[in-house]
Amino acid sequence: MSSTSRAAIAGLGITEVGKIYGRSATDFAADAVRRAAADAGLALADLDGLLVSAGLKRDVSITLANVLGLRDLRLLSEMNAFGASAGAMVSYAAAAVTSGAAEAVACVFADAPLKPKQSSGAAYTGRSRKPITGFASYSIAGGITNANAKYAMATRRHMETYGTTSAQLGHIAVAQRAWAGMNPLAQLRDPTTLDDHQQSRWIAEPLHLLDCCLVSNGGAAVIVTTLERARALAQPPVEVLGWGQGHPGQVAERGSEFGLRTGAAISGPTALKMAGVSVDDVDLLELYDCYTFTVLITLEDYGFCGKGEGGAFVADGRLAPGGRLPVNTGGGQLSSYYLWGMTPLTEAVIQGRGHAGDRQVGKRDVIMVSGNGGILDHHSTLVLKGA
Repeated sequence: MSSTSRAAIAGLGITEVGKIYGRSATDFAADAVRRAAADAGLALADLDGLLVSAGLKRDVSITLANVLGLRDLRLLSEMNAFGASAGAMVSYAAAAVTSGAAEAVACVFADAPLKPKQSSGAAYTGRSRKPITGFASYSIAGGITNANAKYAMATRRHMETYGTTSAQLGHIAVAQRAWAGMNPLAQLRDPTTLDDHQQSRWIAEPLHLLDCCLVSNGGAAVIVTTLERARALAQPPVEVLGWGQGHPGQVAERGSEFGLRTGAAISGPTALKMAGVSVDDVDLLELYDCYTFTVLITLEDYGFCGKGEGGAFVADGRLAPGGRLPVNTGGGQLSSYYLWGMTPLTEAVIQGRGHAGDRQVGKRDVIMVSGNGGILDHHSTLVLKGA
């Protein structure tokens, strides 16, 4: 396959992330695109494609093109598969540049849900929504009103079915904090222990505080172009080998596999097949980790261990620095920063370039990146190759 028919990520832009106030999501998005273009050694005028994904507040749109002063775009769209959007955007951008539909496409996510003197949890409450009626309203009547409670249900089902324990989930949190300690961009860098995890307060049993991701303001963007062009630009190119999506369409009724199987079981094999590799070839994983449980079930569904074996698989230290299967090497959304699917993607690019400093993984020929949207409703997978 020629380098003109292969896609690569050539630019990366990450804004200040965390408790950063006084800026809108559109401000963060524009900043991220500008940083990504400069990182690649491109002018904004060199971009002919823009794919936009907004977070909770939904205040980033295709009007971002006007904010950036982009002209004569050949590709412009808003995309929303929630946390699966970043992987989906890169896949569509890769298809565009390898087909000739565009030459350089920016993919951007930004959000600004945090407000001064307001708890992180408040960012996810008080949103207007359409009235829920009929059978679908049973969960609201039962007090299941937010993502924490719904992920807790999924986690509990896995525990009851396979014997997975809270302590096993804790090993994921501890490993990722160890990685975050080597990441200057991470919001939480102090070491944590399994006892710290077990003693942290309940958010929605069986999920402790340290099972749950951060909430962050900020933005991130990548520039996708052909591998041939990327090789002539400013940064080591990270090649896009394969991609896939999975949307299982779980329904709240008997026979559902909610909490037992996700769209990763569809998107993972699809992406690996396109890339021409298997899980045995994967050097490191950057997985969507809105909760520790999301990491565990994604590992199962990708085929790194058998169904129901995830608890034992994550508890032997293999995910931590020095382990056999590096996972979420920047600290992930649990400890680094929460930019939906851009969190695992940005760390994959940093690792793929060999720019991760003290936390750099040696072998990076095959990097698997996941995105998860909704309550385990949507999944995207990318398979990347480091420079």
